[in-house]
Order: sequence, then C-alpha cells, then structure tokens
Amino acid sequence: MLPTFETARLSLRPRTMADFDACLAMDRDPDVVKYIAGPWNDASKHEAFLRERIQADFGKGLGYWSIFGRDAKSRFLGWVLLIPYDGLGPRVEIGWRLNRSAWGQGYGTEAAQPFVAHAFEGVGLPEIVADIDARNVASHRIAEKIGMRCMGDIIHGGVPMKSYRLTKQDHR
Repeated sequence: MLPTFETARLSLRPRTMADFDACLAMDRDPDVVKYIAGPWNDASKHEAFLRERIQADFGKGLGYWSIFGRDAKSRFLGWVLLIPYDGLGPRVEIGWRLNRSAWGQGYGTEAAQPFVAHAFEGVGLPEIVADIDARNVASHRIAEKIGMRCMGDIIHGGVPMKSYRLTKQDHR
C-alpha cells in the first residue's frame, strides 16, 4: 500500500483506474507530452500503456501518485512517479507530469518534494535519478529546485537529455 501525502496546496494519493480518463486526457494534449516519448498518437496502444502503468506493482513504496488541489480534491492536476528507471531498474527515477492548466504555479516542485523524502527515508534508496529532455526547461527547474544536480548530457532513446541525480548523502 502506497502512502498519501499532503502539502500546503496539494493532495497526492496513489494513482488508480479512477484516474484513467483524467490521465488519458492530459496525455492527449500535445503540449503536455511534446518532450516525452510514448504511444500518444495510437489510441489503443496509449490506453494499454496507461492501463499497464496504473495497475503495475513497481515494488515496495514505488509507483505513481495523482496530484489534486487540497481545496478542489476532484481537480486532477497531474501525477508524480517514483519507479524503477525505464520501468526496469535497478536505479529509481522520479518524474512528474502536469496538466497545462497547472503549469507555472509551482505545483510540480511542491508535488515532487515529498517524494524526495519518501525515496530516502521511506523506501531507503541510495539515490534517485531523472533524465529530462534537453528542451524541457520547466522540468529542469523542478529537478534543480528539489535538489537534483545535473550530471551532464546524454542521449536516451535517440533524444538529447540532461541527466539528473540526487543521492541520500546530498539530500541531508
């Protein structure tokens, strides 16, 4: 069972099939997924991918959490993940995706912060990583605001990325 989290403005709970339609709608916004590889243009593959990700067991303390406003608990803002890197591991990645209506309000940083503590204190991970498309400036800012350090440029899936890392040691 995954924990839930509350921040000053947000409520974060484990993602379930009840969030399927909201996640699907978010992913269908081309601006939301423009820096993220995925089956976004094939409806049946997209739905199967999303269903599999929602129902998967990623291991103790790992998974996806849906983000809602504390004052509007039915308003889906996006999600945060803490899962094995590329779904396989052994490293664990942190990631986030927000509806366009939630951009520019600090929700990404606020939503990701509890998962840094959860990764190190709750799950006992030695590090978390994030590979972010080199053009995705907003996600770079979030990674830096939660304490991650850019380790350099890489190519992942043929796409130029910036590789971020945060160790338990650096988090203290």
